[in-house]
Formats: sequence, C-alpha cells, structure tokens
Amino acid sequence: MWDWGHDYSFVHNEVTSDKRNPRVNANGPVYGVSMSDDMLVITDPVTHRSTSLQVPVRDPETTSYFPLDGFEPSPFWGDEPFMNAPANVHNPMMDGKGRVWMTSSVRPFRNAEWCGETSDNPSARYFPIGFSGRQASYFNPATQSFVLVDTCYGTHHLQFAEDADDTLWFSGDNNVVGWLNTRLLDETGDERGSQGWCPTVIDTNGDGVITKPWNEPRAADPDPGLDTRIAGFAYGVIPNPVDGSVWIARTQPVPGQLIRLELGDNPPETCKAEVYEPPFENDAVPADRWGYAPRGIDVTRDGVIWTALSGSGHLASFARSKCSTTNGPTATGQHCPEGWTLYPSPGPQMTNVEGPGSADFHYYAWVDQFDTLGLGANTPIAAGTTSDALLALAPDSGEWTIMRVPYPLGFYTRGMDGRVDDPNTGWKGRGVWADFGTQNNWHLEGGKGTKSKMVRFQMRPHPLAN
Repeated sequence: MWDWGHDYSFVHNEVTSDKRNPRVNANGPVYGVSMSDDMLVITDPVTHRSTSLQVPVRDPETTSYFPLDGFEPSPFWGDEPFMNAPANVHNPMMDGKGRVWMTSSVRPFRNAEWCGETSDNPSARYFPIGFSGRQASYFNPATQSFVLVDTCYGTHHLQFAEDADDTLWFSGDNNVVGWLNTRLLDETGDERGSQGWCPTVIDTNGDGVITKPWNEPRAADPDPGLDTRIAGFAYGVIPNPVDGSVWIARTQPVPGQLIRLELGDNPPETCKAEVYEPPFENDAVPADRWGYAPRGIDVTRDGVIWTALSGSGHLASFARSKCSTTNGPTATGQHCPEGWTLYPSPGPQMTNVEGPGSADFHYYAWVDQFDTLGLGANTPIAAGTTSDALLALAPDSGEWTIMRVPYPLGFYTRGMDGRVDDPNTGWKGRGVWADFGTQNNWHLEGGKGTKSKMVRFQMRPHPLAN
C-alpha cells in the first residue's frame, strides 16, 4: 500500500499498464487522476516516491467541476477552496507506448461549429452535437508533457480497441458513442478528422439497416415502420476483441441496458445498435433472478460481456451468442434472458428486501484477461466498493474470493488494473492494482491528514509460497 496525492486528493481511478498487454510499463509508475484538484498523481512502487502534475485546460474560461461558492465553511478546511477542478479529470487508460490517456475537460461546454451539420466531419453532418461536458487528453512520460484533444461528444470512461488504428472508445455521452483514431491523430495532429461518433439506433423494423428518419427516444406515437433511436448516459464502455463490436452500459432507467454497437463499412451511416436489458419483471425468469443497473463493463478474451449490476448487487455475464433474436420488432431489451447469468454478491441483503438487493455497491467491474492476479485468465472481479474489498468470481463453481483491505477503513474502490512486471518470478512479478477512490479522505480512518492510497493485490498459490 502506498500513499499518494495530497490530503484532499479525490483520486478517482488508476492505471498501471495497457489493458491489451499487461507487460507494458513493467515496474513503472502507477498513475491516478485526482478530480478535486486536476492532478495526475504518480507513484513509483520501486522507489516509493509520489509526485503530482497539474492537468491543463486549453481555454482559461473553463469553469471548475466543483462550485467554489455558496457553501458553508468546512469544519475541516474552513473557507479554503481546495476543490478547484476545471479539467475535471475522471478516468485514465494506458496505450501501448506507455502514454496515459484521460477523460478531461479542455474547454467550456458549448461545442464549436465544426461539431455541427456544416462540418467536414461525417459524424457531425450525420448527427450534430451541441455540447460536450468533458473531452480528452494524454500525458506522455517520455516528454513529460500533456496533449489536449477536443471532442464533440462527452466522455467519461475510455478503452482501447485491438485494431490497427489503436482506436480509443469513450462512454459519457447521452446520445452517441464516440471514438478517436489515435494512429491518425499521431500522424496528422488533426483532432477533428481523427474522431467520429454514432447515435445508438436499433433496427426496429428488422430490415438489417439503419435509415433516417427514425423514431426519437420516448416518442409518444412511434412509427412501427421506422427504426428507433435510444438514449441515456453511457457509463461504461468496452470493445469486444472477438468481433470488433463496442459495448456500453447505461445504468438508468431501471433496469438499465447494455448496448452493442456495430460500425459497419461506412460509419456513421452504417452504425447499428442492439439493446439488451438484465432480466427484470420478465415472466420467463423467476423474480429472484432479476437484476438491474449495469454500470461497470468488461469482456473476456472469447467475447463474453461481464457487468456489475450496481443496483441489485450482482456480477453478471452476458453471452450474445445464446440469443435467438438480436434485432427486429421484439428486440426491445427483455428479449434475450437466456443470454444472462447473474451471480448474487456474497455480502448481506438489504433488510426487508425480498428480491435482489445487496447491501454491497459495485462501482465497476473488471476482467483479468491475462491472469495478472493468479486466479486464472478471464476471472471477473467486482469492486466491493462499500465492503472494503475486491470480489473475484470463479464462474464455473460460483465461488467468490474476497480480497478485503482491513486497514485503514474506507477502501472505497472504483476501478482496478492488472500488470505483469516480471513473468519469470511467479506471483511476485504480477498483481492487480486498485485505489482508495473516496471523495473525502478526511472521513477515512485516521481523519484529516489521511491521504488517498493505492493498493497492489498479489495472490500466493499457497500460504508458504515465496
């Protein structure tokens, strides 16, 4: 366990390696993003030294994510405006070059004209976007510099695809799924021409293509002959390494949705979405196997989607290959309960709740695709965010491995990452990393002065292994 950041650092997430290759950045620094003060926090686990760098913005008129006035003085900090965060950094991800990409604001909300229908960008002409609450940036350790990237779509989480363009996919927009061709951006420096996005439109009429006009979300009188655009905040995102599709998780409204997006040959015109909801109020499924609120999302190497159901308290898998229907008039969400398998969390249920209602909260989920922990490749792990733990599942047996952080109390983790530092040293050369992601470190055990912490988990094959 290492301290990092400042007393008031709200380190939301961390990254240690490239998800596609956990040997990247072996023995290197661990990076986190502090939402409270726009810091990229960096810890070297070899020298045990931590530093911080300010994440910049492009436009000085960018306002702080946290309001700076209108509040009573803090009993801990008085009138000190320590939460000042115009860059609004949220989630980091590492590429194959060791660069740390982040979702961060680079300018105020309103988009420029090049995001509109008169743009040279095909996605802007097809589906104009008027504003974006957060954009993107990256830190290059080789040059110790930041590069800011404006995006028309909003961003929240980000993941790299396994393709020749090193495509970076983003969640965080209510209406579209956005991507950035990082190969093209590196070659040309053209942020406008390197990005694209697609609205999420399902093939309601079942003709195999998406055509305008379509039924808009929550249309009062939908036309049965038209396709249907669906909307909602995209929380998690993951590209599927098997077929190149991209999946997002929308937590609300109940029961939430997984959206599969297929780009086709000529995006955005050929983009096509599919929607899959966890079984909920579905007569084909017993009520004790209903679930809701997918949030974190990941995928196995063979293409099975895993998601943390943050409302009902499940770790759930979804296999599209089991679905008899994927589009058409009946494919509106509850049409493929056979694709879902729900695993109830090991913690207690909410008092007097008869249906699924875990007392634990799963902020996110992560799949250990390359066995960086030692429990086997493709092990799904849920963040036991309100139980001070990581919860690893063995799907074949249904058994859980609970990795509790006993001290200090308050291991409120949000995400995790795995890395292999040395493949020749067994369990000692690998591990899974997670951070204390609480917003208020002074409420942790220890009180004011307690810093955010970063933790490495390693699994001995037996108690005496060395």
